[in-house]
Amino acid sequence: MTLGVSKKEKIDDLAESAGVSLAASAWKRLRRSPVFLIGAVIIGIFIVVSLLSPWLAPHNPSDPMLIDQVVKARNEIPPPQPGHPLGGDLQGRDFLSRLLVGSQQTLIVGVGATLIGLTGGLILGTLAGALGGWVDSTVMRLVDVMLSLPSLLLAFSIAAMFAKPSQFTVILAVAIVQIPVFARLLRGSMLAQRHSDHVLAATALGVKKGAIVFRHMLPNSLSPVIVQSTLVLATAIIEAAALSFLGLGNPDDRIPEWGQMLGDVQNVFDTHPHLAAYPAICIIIVALGFTLMGETLREALDPKNRR
Repeated sequence: MTLGVSKKEKIDDLAESAGVSLAASAWKRLRRSPVFLIGAVIIGIFIVVSLLSPWLAPHNPSDPMLIDQVVKARNEIPPPQPGHPLGGDLQGRDFLSRLLVGSQQTLIVGVGATLIGLTGGLILGTLAGALGGWVDSTVMRLVDVMLSLPSLLLAFSIAAMFAKPSQFTVILAVAIVQIPVFARLLRGSMLAQRHSDHVLAATALGVKKGAIVFRHMLPNSLSPVIVQSTLVLATAIIEAAALSFLGLGNPDDRIPEWGQMLGDVQNVFDTHPHLAAYPAICIIIVALGFTLMGETLREALDPKNRR
C-alpha cells in the first residue's frame, strides 16, 4: 500500500511539473516536508516572540527588583519564585524578562547584518558578473582573500578595530564577513545566465547591456542568493552572539542580548549553569530553525529536483 501511494505521488509530481512554475512546484514540495515545517514553526515563534517581547516580558528587564536576594559573598542569586519563574540574574533582574527582550535584540542583529551583507554582496556580485574582465578578477581576488580567513576570526578582528563597541559595530562586523559569500554566489549565478537563451536573444536584438543585466540576468540570478540569506541568518546570529560573549557587543547590559547574557555569567557558570544554558539553548534552536528552513528551500528550488 505504501509503495502504491509513493508511486502515485511521483506520477502526480511528474504530471504537474510539466506545466507548473518552479516556485509553485517548490512550494508544493515544501508543504510536504516536515523538516521545512519544523524550521518554519521555530522561526515563526521566534519572530512573534521577538516582536511582542516588550509586552510579553512580565517585568522591566533592567530593573534590579530582586537585588535584595543577591548575596555576592556566598554567590547566591534569586531562585525561581512566584512571579519570577526563572529567578533572577547576578544583578537581581528578572531572568525571563531579559530572555524575552533579548530575543528582539538578537533578531535585530541577525536581520541587520544579513541585509547589509546581502546588499554589499549584490553590488560586488553584480559588478563582477556583469562587467567581467579586470573588474571580475579584482572583485574575486578580494572575495578569495576574505573567504580564506575563518569568518569568526575576521568578524572579531573587524569588531576589535572600533574604539567604542556597540550593537551597530557587531552588525557591521558580521555583515562584512557575509559580503563575499553573497558576492561569489551571485557572480556564479550571473555567469551562468550569460549563456542562457533569453540573454543571447536580447543581445542579438541589440538590447543595451544595462537593460540585459538588470532586466534579464540579475532577476533570474537572485533565487539562490535569497535562499542563502536564510542560511546566513543562522550564521549571523551565532557570530553576533560570539562577539557579544567576548565583550565586543553593546556594553550597556540594561539592553539584554543572548550573547551578552552568556558573557555576563562566565565567572559563575560552575555554580549557576542555568544562567548560560537558557540563552545558549535559545541561540541553538533559532539557528537550527533557520538552517532547516534554508536547506529545504535550497533543495526545493533546485531545478534538478523537478523529477
